Amino acid sequence: MTETADHSDIRSMSFEQALKELEAIVERLEKGNVELEASILIYERGEALKAHCDALLRKAEAKVEKISLNSGGQPVGTEPLDVGD
Repeated sequence: MTETADHSDIRSMSFEQALKELEAIVERLEKGNVELEASILIYERGEALKAHCDALLRKAEAKVEKISLNSGGQPVGTEPLDVGD
């Protein structure tokens, strides 16, 4: 019987908290000393953490703007930052 974990706590995590937990999961999986069923559960949590980090990064990128300068080098405004994919 496979459990489906509830990852709702992830939604309230900061980027840094989620990334730290994701790094810990990767380290555990790389060591290879986790039982199969536990590996599946923590892998699924890792996927949820990754998706949360990606969403937070997209939100941050949407807020980033670049400063427009005039010919004299003085700031004159802002415009969206073209981050490209």
